Amino acid sequence: MSAPNLSIAPGPDSVVHLFDVTVRRGPAVLLDAIRWNVDADERWVILGPNGAGKTTLLQIAAAQLHPTSGRAHVLGSRLGAVALAEIRPLIGLSSAALAARVPPQETARNVVVSAGYGVLGRWREQYDELDFGRADELLDAMGVAQLADRRYGTLSEGERKRVLAARALMTDPELLLLDEPAAGLDLGGREDLLRRLSVLAEHPAAPATVLVTHHVEEIPTAFSHVLLLREGRIVAAGPIEQTLTEAALSDTFAMPLHLEQRDGRYFAHATD
Repeated sequence: MSAPNLSIAPGPDSVVHLFDVTVRRGPAVLLDAIRWNVDADERWVILGPNGAGKTTLLQIAAAQLHPTSGRAHVLGSRLGAVALAEIRPLIGLSSAALAARVPPQETARNVVVSAGYGVLGRWREQYDELDFGRADELLDAMGVAQLADRRYGTLSEGERKRVLAARALMTDPELLLLDEPAAGLDLGGREDLLRRLSVLAEHPAAPATVLVTHHVEEIPTAFSHVLLLREGRIVAAGPIEQTLTEAALSDTFAMPLHLEQRDGRYFAHATD
């Protein structure tokens, strides 16, 4: 395993640029000398087993966590050298940690529209019809328009994921981060969501996107790059068609795996 050969400074199109980023918690090393760059026109998948460091890496990209060492630039600003309040509104995030903080009594529409103020739960903010109209459009784009008036606490896990994906897009972010958006969905729901994410990724105005998953079957067809992570270190990173190989996937999950590609989708299973 070796880190990509990146310069210490981000390029003009960089949205996320990490150079030798390491995160430690006591004696544990969660990320180890990560070098990674995401350009504005790229759609990345972070793939790896439980405990690989995927969520930690996403927290760095979301400007929610500072590295213990190394340099992390997000949207042109170096973490630790700029007020995070300046860049966080430009990042759309859907994650399990965020889902746990949403007030259960809020309607799905309010969960989405309140992203405009960066809050969870309506309070005294003022929204107009354009704001609510956009929230409804995004709920529709995620296939949950019918849930707009439902309380968040009554939704299934999969429905909550779709609502949070809509929320992540509410502010027209420059960077979209999705942590396991297909988790909790049944087969039909997963396939529908992946189709919608592919349509979004193909749109010329779509933001740079990073999606975290455990499963190659959950990679939308329009995604362009993959980063394979194991034990906090990069196994491989680059364009998906060249990088997501049987050997690299087997190394990532520490077992022999057979990888197939059909109609732009990937499928994997253990070999005998």
